[in-house]
Amino acid sequence: MDRIVAILRDLLPTGASVAVCWRDWALGSGGSMAPGGSAGLRRSAELALSDPDAETDEAQSVVHAWDNADGNARMAVAAAMPSPLTGGERQSWLTLAKTLVMATLDSSRAQARIVSLEKSKRLQQALYEIADLASADLEMPEMLRRIHAVVGSLMSADNCYIVLYDDQRRSVRFLHFVDQKDTYVADPEREFTEEEMPNSMTFALLRHGQPVRGPSTAVRQKMGVVRDPSHGPDSLDWLGVPMRREDRVCGAIVVQSYDTPGSYADEDRALLGYVAQHILTALDRKHAHVDLERRIEARTHELQRANRELQAEILERKRAEKLQRALFRIAELAINSENLERFYADVHAVVDELIYARNFYIALLSDDGETLDFPYSIDERDPMRLSRKLTNGLTEHVIASCRPLLADRAKLAELGAQGKVHEYGPHAYSWLGVPLYRDEEVVGVIAVQSYSPDVSFSPHDQNLLTFVAHNIGNGLAKQRAQQHLRAAHAELERRVDDRTHELAETNAKLLAQMGERLRAEQRLTHQATHDGLTGLPNRPHLLDRLSAAINRARHGDGQEFAVLFLDLDRFKLVNDSIGHAAGDELLVEVSRRITSTVRGNDVVSRLGGDEFAILIEYADGLESARDLSQRILSVLGRPMWVAGRELFPSASLGIAAWHPRYRNGEELLRDADAAMYRAKAQGRDRYAVFDEAMREEAMQSLDLEADLRRAINNHDFLPFYQPIKRLEDGAVIGHEALLRWQHERRGLLLPAEFISLGEDSGLIEQVDWLLYEQVVGQLARGGEGYISVNVSPRHFRSPDFADRLLAMFYAVGADPARMRVEITEVALLDDAPRTLRTLRTLRQHGILAQLDDFGTGFSALSYLHRFPISVLKIDRSFIAGIGGEGRPESLALVRAILALANTLGIDTIAEGVETEEQRQALIELGCSYGQGYLLGRPAAQIGGLPAAPMHPNWD
Repeated sequence: MDRIVAILRDLLPTGASVAVCWRDWALGSGGSMAPGGSAGLRRSAELALSDPDAETDEAQSVVHAWDNADGNARMAVAAAMPSPLTGGERQSWLTLAKTLVMATLDSSRAQARIVSLEKSKRLQQALYEIADLASADLEMPEMLRRIHAVVGSLMSADNCYIVLYDDQRRSVRFLHFVDQKDTYVADPEREFTEEEMPNSMTFALLRHGQPVRGPSTAVRQKMGVVRDPSHGPDSLDWLGVPMRREDRVCGAIVVQSYDTPGSYADEDRALLGYVAQHILTALDRKHAHVDLERRIEARTHELQRANRELQAEILERKRAEKLQRALFRIAELAINSENLERFYADVHAVVDELIYARNFYIALLSDDGETLDFPYSIDERDPMRLSRKLTNGLTEHVIASCRPLLADRAKLAELGAQGKVHEYGPHAYSWLGVPLYRDEEVVGVIAVQSYSPDVSFSPHDQNLLTFVAHNIGNGLAKQRAQQHLRAAHAELERRVDDRTHELAETNAKLLAQMGERLRAEQRLTHQATHDGLTGLPNRPHLLDRLSAAINRARHGDGQEFAVLFLDLDRFKLVNDSIGHAAGDELLVEVSRRITSTVRGNDVVSRLGGDEFAILIEYADGLESARDLSQRILSVLGRPMWVAGRELFPSASLGIAAWHPRYRNGEELLRDADAAMYRAKAQGRDRYAVFDEAMREEAMQSLDLEADLRRAINNHDFLPFYQPIKRLEDGAVIGHEALLRWQHERRGLLLPAEFISLGEDSGLIEQVDWLLYEQVVGQLARGGEGYISVNVSPRHFRSPDFADRLLAMFYAVGADPARMRVEITEVALLDDAPRTLRTLRTLRQHGILAQLDDFGTGFSALSYLHRFPISVLKIDRSFIAGIGGEGRPESLALVRAILALANTLGIDTIAEGVETEEQRQALIELGCSYGQGYLLGRPAAQIGGLPAAPMHPNWD
């Protein structure tokens, strides 16, 4: 408008003055005057807006006012000229002035309307986004974080928090809290009462019930709140809006600015109030969704219970069908089995399908009735049962009584005490034997037994085994008859073979001499390039084939190819449980299955142990390797019989595809091996493809291991000390030394970031000794109380651990009685005799033992009696569940642990004490000592760092 006024003045004689005033429904009132004009001229224009009589039209003075076509705006122009104008000149100038002023106001009005529409659009979009977030499948924290982002698109909201208010309990919960200066982290489950926060602006806003804005000092003065520094720093502008459900205040949303005064206007207050109600609607919808899911879960549990009952009925029917199939199978085996040994093994498999038969044997009387033979026996503790003269064993007891015997450990002990039976071999927890009949005469016994208290036989199992034994007896009779017939045929065939062999022997010797040299050469060549057990190509053979494939690929005249590296899962368990011969049999069967799955031009190689490698070529992409890998895993997963047992093997498989960066076959095998270990880490019985991420991870692991070795040489590890205090009065009784790594580039690292690598590489023992050395040095400098250090099971496997630790004390003159070692339950059970000797040696020199994380492992009472434990440290997972809104089961467990420790005369320390409610609850339960952030954080020096504040900042 100032430019318009200047234009109008320039159209008049030199020295003229011009003023323009307006009153508009959208833009409000305003005016503009050319420089050098008088205030009286502007007042004349303003007066003409409301008084038509103030208008003039003279030769040297013009005052004129008019309305726009819509009647919602009035404008006036006034001009004073040093020399007169003619009537035509004045009229032309007025017409031009009206046109320019009206056009300018119309443009400003349109611009204002555009701004208003954009604000409305942003608000509408924000409300749509809030509604979408309420219906989206998001966790509550994520939904509130996104709502915060929506509010930030409407106004300054870098510092924002949302609370829910319970007007009955007079408490709030901080659902969302983001602040640039206040470091408090919101816990949506934590409730704060008005008594805990008496000077909180948040509670004052909720009581006030109306929107409030302004600087923090002005808001406190308005609502009568006293300044409390614990509630966070003051802001230059603060805007809080309550959320209402009908006439009740049920929450609030607050935004604030620390660096810009007057950040929020009345428009922002109205806007935030409108958004707040939509946020409340979104929260209500979210809570309703959660409640619906809870009811659906309850209904699901009911349906699951009904399904279990139906499944039980189906299972009973399947058992009957299974028994019928077993009887048919036994009858079939009696006819079709090749020999008695095969018949016994197949019968064992049938019985194992019906009841627990891991330990199973068949006993038969000799023809003279004086000896008891065991033609078939599979037992995990008694690998070989030898024939014996009839005595008073359990088997003889069944034969003599002609009745089944079902006995648990107590009954077996009672029979032994009465002198009725004698137990041969390892003692069983549960024993079941039934007689075998031949023509209504007992000729033997079929028996099963369990060495574990978790497996006990029932009368149902006895009836089942008795019923099966009748059919087994008939099968034995048929099988014996067939065996005698086969023996007669075999004798006849043997005589014919002997004669034929005599006739062919001379000719065979001649042929053998001629081909012996050729076979010897072929055998040596084959042995050099093939595995002796499976007959598959060996590692040198595979590397030769890989080199040829790499050369063809580099020169562009070969197909793409990949290497599959396969390793059997838990193969060591087979060797350790049923023997290396069975393991060899398993490897042969695995090689046969792999070979039958691949194509004819693929190379299957055994690298050693249970490791196999497969070289495949493909023309249709890496998907061919994936399909082949899945087929191999499926084929290997089928059951197989090994050493009379049905095994279900599985494997982990890694794939490395050809890439120009590979220089030789060893590098391809290395990367395929790495991919295989990734498959094992992901759960086994699967395959993984080597990619750049694995390569980068391997390089990072190597770098970190190198850093770890340098850190050991540079002594970059240091202890942080966390105080252990008496809960009643807060007195410090000791400290726990916690390991930290001062990394040269990444700063201070916690154990979780490097401990697994240290254990895998075996370097963690050196790190521990660096920590122990610093702790002993700290003790040598004096002070009060003890310092505890964590000792892993690895140290207790070393016979000189105690002597080496004590030597540190003697070298610097420190008192060993001021150190305690913290061990886990795993360390106690790993090598119990050695651990016991080590702990006794340390105790003799004053170093006591504390049991860490008690309650999370086996928690057996036996080792509390066997081992010299002086303190139980209650695990933080139980402490977190007590106090305030804690879990009853956690409270009961802590009470039981404290009662146990009190009975045994062992002290207790509660780990993870973080709230005053937990401290009070532990005192009431009788726990004397505690450790946690409430009592003190870990610090580089004892007493060197202050504890964290006990209450966070809220506003």
